[in-house]
Amino acid sequence: MLHLVWLKRDLRLHDHAALQAALHSLQQQGGKLALLYAVEPGVWAQPDSSLRQWQFVRESLRDLQQPLPANAALWLLAEDMPTLLPRLQQALTIPIRLYSHIETGNLFSYRRDQAVQQVCRALDIVWQQLPQNGVRRASRSNPHSRDDWAAHWAAFMEQPQQGTPMLRELPWLACPLPDALSLSALPLQLGFDLTPCPGRQPGGRSAGLALLHSFLSQRGEYYRGSLGSPLSAEHHASRLSPYLAWGCLSVREVLQATRTAHAGYKHQGAGQRWLNSLSAFESRLWWHCHFIQKLEDEPQQEQQPLHPAWAGVREFNASWYSAWANGQTGWPLADACMKYLQHHGWLNFRMRAMLMSLASYPLWLPWQQPARHLARAFTDYEPGIHYPQVQMQSGTTGINPPRMYNPTLQAQKQDPHGVFIRRWLPPLAQVPDSWIHQPWGMSQRLQAQCGVIIGHDYPAPLVDFEHSARLARERIRQLRQQPEYFSHAAGIGQKHGSRKRSPARSGRKKAVSKDQLSLF
Repeated sequence: MLHLVWLKRDLRLHDHAALQAALHSLQQQGGKLALLYAVEPGVWAQPDSSLRQWQFVRESLRDLQQPLPANAALWLLAEDMPTLLPRLQQALTIPIRLYSHIETGNLFSYRRDQAVQQVCRALDIVWQQLPQNGVRRASRSNPHSRDDWAAHWAAFMEQPQQGTPMLRELPWLACPLPDALSLSALPLQLGFDLTPCPGRQPGGRSAGLALLHSFLSQRGEYYRGSLGSPLSAEHHASRLSPYLAWGCLSVREVLQATRTAHAGYKHQGAGQRWLNSLSAFESRLWWHCHFIQKLEDEPQQEQQPLHPAWAGVREFNASWYSAWANGQTGWPLADACMKYLQHHGWLNFRMRAMLMSLASYPLWLPWQQPARHLARAFTDYEPGIHYPQVQMQSGTTGINPPRMYNPTLQAQKQDPHGVFIRRWLPPLAQVPDSWIHQPWGMSQRLQAQCGVIIGHDYPAPLVDFEHSARLARERIRQLRQQPEYFSHAAGIGQKHGSRKRSPARSGRKKAVSKDQLSLF
């Protein structure tokens, strides 16, 4: 029998439940072991995929191969799993038992997994799926309650990590496949969006571990107070999100390392700043899984509003969408953030929320197109966090109050001297501090002195923010007057709401924790 471990968004060998399950079965039943990563054309053709994500995965596969012995069976095959699996069984002529982690991905991967399950049934292949982050597999026949989710998550995270096995002693299958790809033969370009990302973080577990160490030993001291500004978050945020999203690190090992560091600093009598920052980071790891559970419980969130009253409410404006996506809205901080994101593939959470808020309220765009654009731009794209957060920031959950980020006020608070803005918007380099956040207010004479003509060298705002925000609030008010709007929202809160602090209260006065605003 071949015990085949299907690597998905879990590009590591440490604390890998699927690999450990395969090794346990090997001890009980005998057989051989192989690892498989399928470079699936269908996955990389989806509109939420990008070259920057593939490059990160490619580097992560290279890093994963480094500790493997020469005889290890790590198969890299370019084919979609529903067709690859039967072809593989036919070529090997031995029974296959399949192991993988539970994946909470986009709708395509959700339906792909359903197709793989049907193939496994038809071929009599046992497919064992293991949890890797405290998220429970959704079941329509036996839906889980949120009431005990926090206790379930805590118990999972307190379990010992499953260490890296002795790789040289494993019974690898000695059967090379003629169409298997070497690492050097992997495609150089994959993804729906092929835009270069020169500042992207490197892929691989080694890079993730180095970042984790630097965060817990140096960078993390100022974490708690640095998340809001794109200037300070670049250094003091953990920057671990892509390594968690693609599974180079497990949430459990990051959480346990954080708790160990917290205990050490407390024992040493370190300042309260370190302790508060690590406690805040630990809470973000909880929220990380909380949001993934939302998508696991309701996969249609990728395409449909959580609250049905929001279906078809907003209007698509192609020129406004293009301006927003290309950093040409006329609001300097928003445009600088989009340029930064295009270059780095990462942006701090508050600025992500601001970009989504601007698309949703003053521009009144349907959330689906901006959501896909941001998904492609994020190297750390995690569907389970992305789509519930997009719906929360765009107001379509029915249980979260609208958060209309004023881009001028955010700029004054998060980049008071315009350092970030000038760095990413060269036309505004000579604009004085007094006008850097509202350059459209400068006189023609001052514009000429600064070398920037608004409307020519840099755009004026697409809309008047205050006026458009008032219109958005009025539209929302009218929407909430629909019969049963709040009773339906109460049901959404019961299904998806957090029980971390207190039982969710239905209706208009439902409390919302501010912790949800600061993931990583």
